This record gives sequence, C-alpha cells and structure tokens, in this order.
Amino acid sequence: MQQNARSVQYTSVMLLVDASVYIFRAFHSLPSSLTGRDEQPLNAVYGYTTFLVQLLEADHDQQVAAAFDESLTSSFRNEFYADYKANRELPPAALEAQIGACREMTEALGVATLSSPIYEADDLIGTLAAASDTPVKIVTSDKDLAQVMGPGDILWDYARETRYDCAAIEAKFGVPPARIADYLALVGDHVDNIPGVPGIGAKTAAALLQRFDGIEALLDDLEGVAGSGLRGAKSLATKIETHAEQIRLSYRLATIVTDIALDTEQRDIRRQHPDREALASICDRLGVGDRLRKRLGAPIS
Repeated sequence: MQQNARSVQYTSVMLLVDASVYIFRAFHSLPSSLTGRDEQPLNAVYGYTTFLVQLLEADHDQQVAAAFDESLTSSFRNEFYADYKANRELPPAALEAQIGACREMTEALGVATLSSPIYEADDLIGTLAAASDTPVKIVTSDKDLAQVMGPGDILWDYARETRYDCAAIEAKFGVPPARIADYLALVGDHVDNIPGVPGIGAKTAAALLQRFDGIEALLDDLEGVAGSGLRGAKSLATKIETHAEQIRLSYRLATIVTDIALDTEQRDIRRQHPDREALASICDRLGVGDRLRKRLGAPIS
C-alpha cells in the first residue's frame, strides 16, 4: 500500500539510504550562499546533513547504512556500454568538494557508509537487502531499486513523504518489483541513458510483462506476442525482434547487482551512537554555523 510516510509505522531493523540522491537534491535546492570557512559553498552539506538527522530522529532501526556513488563514469556498466549515464553532467566542483564532508558527517552520526569504484550505490544497497533476513526500508527516489524489494520491504521516497510496499510498486508501474528490470529494458530510462525499444511505452511494456514472464519469454515467443491481442501486436513483435540485442543490453544495464563480495566489516552496519567530538571537529574545519551544530548536538566553540 502507498502511504504517507508520517502516518504509518513499519516494523523493520534495516534502513538503507541512497545517499547520493539526497546530496544532489540538497545541492540543487539550497542556495550557494550557504557557505562555510573561506566562503566555500556548504549547501549540499547543510541540506543532506539536515535530512539525515531528521531521518535518524524519525527512525530507530538497529541497522543503518548509507551508500554513495563514487563516479558517473567508472561503473562496470560503462565497460560494456560506454554511453551509460553519458547524458548526465558531471558534478560541478562546488558539489564534488562537499561529497566527502557529507560522508564524514554520515559516519560521525553513527551510520555505516559504503562506496565502490566499480559498483553503484544501487548495487551496494541491493547486496545488503538481498542478504537481509528481516524487512528492509530503502530510502530513495530511484525507481530502479524497487527491483530488489521482497515481501515486507518498503521503498521510502523521503522527499515526497511516501512509502511503497510491493503491491504499491505493482500498482504504480503495472509490474511487480521482480519485473522492474524487464520493464526498464523495454521502456528505457532517460535518467541513466538506457535505450529501451523505440515505440514501446510504459503501458505497453506493462501489458506485455503481464502476459509474458520477462524479456526472455518475450524474445522466445514472438508469435505469441504477435497473437497477444494487444493493440498493434504484430508491429510489437517486429519491434521486439528488431531490437532483441538492445533489449538484452538494456536489461543488463538496468539489473541491480545483489551479490557483491562485501567483507565482514562492510556488512557490519549496526547503528552506532553519534560521535559528538567528531561532529564538532568536522563543523570546526568546515565552518558550519551554529544552527546546524545545535541540530547535530555538536558543542559550539
């Protein structure tokens, strides 16, 4: 069920945060006039840290981790598709300079952090979620992460104050979480520059996947697609046949990795108490103002 985030409580012991989404959101939504020492912009730090403090105050899960993207160009996906995310602008220098501080703040607040030069934040979250034997809450606005959801899991779009369970994901996209990658293989994803199939939109992709069990079933039964009774069924079959390799490529790009070989330390995401001394030190170094320092519980010098 889709619910307002402030009105419903869910039982869970693992909270996984797609940190980069909220760092970018803060940078683009808050003015660059929020500065620190030497007038360096701190808008991303202010916005992201405020978001994280609010989240931790509202949620008391025993295990918490935040995953960070290290680069837009170094993912293993770029190795077999050079244009993956090529439509995105690289982070400006003013944002790049703040990402490390956001991660420091996260760790000082008692939250485990993960990143990888090869895998994306989605893959790290997917791996932790897949290994969990308890319900998981994934804090993100990225629809791709719906594919790693299982029974009892929640996708929490924090900025919109909305939580989705598996049924709500299916109601929104027309396919269950397990078919999100297949869905994206057909419709594409402009955000990540995943091509999809020209002429196949969201409704058609959902209708196809309600009849066929994934893209391989579609590709193996083109006659069935042509005779499916869907509008323009014969044309659909032709499009799918023509773009078969592109569909497989897009599926590979859209599929989140859930079996990264994380070591014992990386899998230890037990929530810790905030380190007030570390928070104060970070605030001193950056020149963070008194209002945020108070919110963090960092002593004011």
